[in-house]
Amino acid sequence: MRIDQYLWCVRYFKSRSLASQACRKGAIKINNATVKPSREVLPLDRIEVRKEQIWYQMTVLDIPKSRVGAKLVDIYRQDTTPKTAFEQKEMQALDAFQPREKGLGRPTKKDRRSMEGFLDDESE
Repeated sequence: MRIDQYLWCVRYFKSRSLASQACRKGAIKINNATVKPSREVLPLDRIEVRKEQIWYQMTVLDIPKSRVGAKLVDIYRQDTTPKTAFEQKEMQALDAFQPREKGLGRPTKKDRRSMEGFLDDESE
């Protein structure tokens, strides 16, 4: 089975064309080698998929005949993604978030400068 078709079948992408596009961009690796969408997948291949700034890792256990339900995905692949990848993404999301009182609208120039000054003081 082609890699783009396999990733669509095990529900890593909503469509096969999105999976093909990811292959062309270099976001898919099989056994540490960047691949084209037509590359064949075999059992015991190690696949890495970069999606939403996380490198998901999996091992192919079996090849499905067609797209499978979400509950059956684990029959065809073993997820080996390290937990640190998810923790790092969560920390990045928390770092970018700055809470603001509800109903205040966009920050004014004065508000923005005070926030930047506050953040600069923390980093020192």
